Amino acid sequence: MPDPQISDLKDGEVIKVLREIQESPEMTQRELSSRTGVSLGKANFLINALVKKGLVKVRNFKKTDNKYAYIYLLTPHGLEEKTRITYRFLKRKIIEYEQLEEEIDRLKKEIKSV
Repeated sequence: MPDPQISDLKDGEVIKVLREIQESPEMTQRELSSRTGVSLGKANFLINALVKKGLVKVRNFKKTDNKYAYIYLLTPHGLEEKTRITYRFLKRKIIEYEQLEEEIDRLKKEIKSV
């Protein structure tokens, strides 16, 4: 049975996290939090959820004195899922954009008629 917390992840947040991990796999969760605009706790939750889904692997740096230094890697499944989520998110945003354009046109017509 799928974990409801994982299946309820917001596409926008997931895309940001996957994008940042792909661009900078060595960043800390604090840096990820700052770059994505989510809290540190949320960044931790998202990484753990993505690891649980098999989209991200976590590894320790081999040559470091800091035992808590990790590298986050997208799995092949993670790369595929990132593409699917991005497509779905883009499709939804285009619909929202078109609806917003229609609303703006309505408002402009309303103002002109006053």
